[in-house]
Amino acid sequence: MNTSTKTVLVLGANGRFGQAAVQAFAAAGWSVLAQARRAPARALPAGARSVTVALDDADALAAAARGTRVLVHALNPPYTRWSQELLPLARQGMALAQRLDACFMLPGNVYNYGASMPALLQVDTPQHPSTAKGRLRCALEVEMQSRAAAGLRSVIIRAGDFFGSGQGSWLDLAVLKSLRQGQLVYPGPTEVPHAWAYLPDLARAFVAVAARDDLSAFARLHFAGHTLTGRQLLAAVQRAAGRLVGLAPAQGWRQGTMPWALMRAGALFVPMWREVLDMAYLWRVPHALDGSALAAAVGELPATPIDAALHSALLDLGFGAAETATQAQTA
Repeated sequence: MNTSTKTVLVLGANGRFGQAAVQAFAAAGWSVLAQARRAPARALPAGARSVTVALDDADALAAAARGTRVLVHALNPPYTRWSQELLPLARQGMALAQRLDACFMLPGNVYNYGASMPALLQVDTPQHPSTAKGRLRCALEVEMQSRAAAGLRSVIIRAGDFFGSGQGSWLDLAVLKSLRQGQLVYPGPTEVPHAWAYLPDLARAFVAVAARDDLSAFARLHFAGHTLTGRQLLAAVQRAAGRLVGLAPAQGWRQGTMPWALMRAGALFVPMWREVLDMAYLWRVPHALDGSALAAAVGELPATPIDAALHSALLDLGFGAAETATQAQTA
């Protein structure tokens, strides 16, 4: 399918997923409108242009985005403001998509399934949220589905914990927080499988789905990504860090854990800790996403191997800029 005349509007283009989506759609030949309140955080690729119009200025944004075929809702409010902002922002995005007659695409997460979730999450797995955030995500998906009767076409691509494309994930805020001091932190038991999504790969999955015109009016798809135990993730981080000058500690890596007890004691005074504690079960409950429905819709998608993905993620976070001399000679 020729996408050269197709236009995608990415809401929240300065965020981590927004930036990855802008890059992926532009690389695939789409005309990309990168919406954000401020100028782009990074230089935009060829084929993309900045739209610095606020989401709540509906008339101006609709005019600027005329001709849009796909709207990617990459907006995500601060963790402590989900109850106030998650649904209102999504409703504005859905209303704009309907106004533009564009397909509304949303990155989903596993919060919907709650602490009783099975080890393998399929697109038809019953949703039993056990947290306020999970209930909000369920309510959002129900609203997307209900709007299909009013003409909204929408797709959710659900994924595990994001990493790559900059700061703001569990990877950099927890696992790699003390990397320069030779310590890696894992938030839960290291034998439990946990779902991760490398953002450039997830963004390419969005591009592949966006090119399809034959999906149902409301569709759920799962992005398998990487499912790793804590032990596997930490080993892969060590291998990736070993490729960068000066990161591997001479005395070997130390392993730390999250200070859950301290966070529980201080949650009354630190709102962010309270929000993080609510989701702590994700590190104790094994889970993976079944990507077979996505593969059936668009075919098998190339996946970046975990070592290469973590290597790129470390570079994006400013942890290094060159391979070790030995590996550069043997590459």
